[in-house]
Amino acid sequence: MLFRLSVLAFTAILVDAATPPTVKLDTATLTGNSAGDVHQFLGIPFAQPPVGDLRFRRPHPIRAYNQSFSATQYGRACPQQKFTVPVLQGIPQVIATGVVNTLYTTVFPDGEDCLTINVIKPASTIPTSKLPVLVWIFGDGFEFGSPKLYDGTAIVAKSIAIGSPVIFVSMNYRLSAFGFLAGKEVKAAGVGNLGLHDQREALRWVQKYIAAFGGDRTKVTIWGESAGAISVSLHMLANGGNTEGLFRAAVMQSGAPIPVGDIEQGQTYYNAIVDSTGCSRANDTLRCLRTVPYDRLKAAMDATPNMFSFETLHLAWPPRADGIFLSDHPQRLVQKGRIARVPFITGTCNDEGTIFSFSTVNVTEEPQLINYLSNSFFPGASLPQILKLLKLYPENVSEGSPFNTGILNALTPQFKRIAAIFGDAAFEAPRRFFLNYTSGKQDIWVFLSKRFKLLPFVGSVHGSDMINSFFLGQELQDYIIRFAVTLDPNSKGHLDFKWPKYTTQDPKQLVFEDGLAPQVIGEDTYRKEQMDYLMQLTLNVPM
Repeated sequence: MLFRLSVLAFTAILVDAATPPTVKLDTATLTGNSAGDVHQFLGIPFAQPPVGDLRFRRPHPIRAYNQSFSATQYGRACPQQKFTVPVLQGIPQVIATGVVNTLYTTVFPDGEDCLTINVIKPASTIPTSKLPVLVWIFGDGFEFGSPKLYDGTAIVAKSIAIGSPVIFVSMNYRLSAFGFLAGKEVKAAGVGNLGLHDQREALRWVQKYIAAFGGDRTKVTIWGESAGAISVSLHMLANGGNTEGLFRAAVMQSGAPIPVGDIEQGQTYYNAIVDSTGCSRANDTLRCLRTVPYDRLKAAMDATPNMFSFETLHLAWPPRADGIFLSDHPQRLVQKGRIARVPFITGTCNDEGTIFSFSTVNVTEEPQLINYLSNSFFPGASLPQILKLLKLYPENVSEGSPFNTGILNALTPQFKRIAAIFGDAAFEAPRRFFLNYTSGKQDIWVFLSKRFKLLPFVGSVHGSDMINSFFLGQELQDYIIRFAVTLDPNSKGHLDFKWPKYTTQDPKQLVFEDGLAPQVIGEDTYRKEQMDYLMQLTLNVPM
């Protein structure tokens, strides 16, 4: 996070005092920022504020713009769920968590009136330029985050420099209980997965307005990391796989259709919110929640587990099958082939689970691990199923994550084992499962990031590929830009290192490594038996 804040501060320095750019939307004139060869238009409302009676409802499209306004600052973040610092325990954790959350919400002030979109473009574009468009969906566990953390100015500048100019778009979407409230009441009202509906509405806004910025609405690539990548994959499953013309390609970093079940599985947390806010006696608890003061509702949300709590990746507020946005469990939709047939890039980091395993450092013996997996991570799994899983992921620390580090990084006797299970269950196995049902039906490129392997305890940690693709503009960023332009990451003789397409018959993947050979070609066949079993398990017992 400190690295992201540094990038944000540097980007702010780039904004100069030149004549500010403008763009016309309907009858309104928007004034933006000039940052060298790049223009920024920030904090543009794309839907009506989801407040009052619009709280816990699907987004209502923005009315026509009829008043000019300044688009020079990012909008407020959507309500952020309080998170815990995962590397500490006890009193130090309480203190550090308070400090970090206070700093975070100071830098990224939040509030319910948050549905804004940002457009960053080359300064030279005009409405007839018809540039390809990269639409970024941020991650952070569907619980917190803001587009302000992921400024696309450097990406647009890089696209200009390599002769493949693109327009960068990012949006806010509702998070945690505000965006992914779950339960039978939510299902009956048809208001599940509101955060995904927000994203979809932003994509519709792009179709309507991106030409004014010089973009081509027929050349949209949706791109995300972590929860953002999961979101991208779920847009590929929405509407029976019909993109509605909203995008033509996708990029997913550390995210695929996740093994979750029906929205009613979130009833426990819905009930907790209702009880905490004093709505338990209401005849219509959902209507009551729309009237609860914001601070009280936010406090009730903050009291539910976050992704660094003991429950970790068994999230309280993930997207779930609601019968509307997701007509069935995501894995079942994948099996049925209800998938948008668009070209895509997908990949993971080698040690996806390590950062999430600090919350379980008190699980040091196998009986404790059996209890934890049965009650917290895979509730509903039988004891024989858990024992088979542990046989596939043995206690031998040399086989755990960070992978290929021998006896090093064994913070506890179970730490590397847990990290391997977490990473494969939430990231690697769903990606592999998705590939099994898309191979041969569309163009696919797969990568694996093994960089930063020497980082103590975390290795090639979840999110470390972002340094390659987003923040420092290394090779992966170039590949993604070129892919958005031509639907082929190898186009225009980019580098001299060809990234082969993936098929299940020839499962080649591009591997980013430390050392003298930063890119090599590998095979996506590692831990096949383990991942096959994990997908079988989570099909029967969704997380």
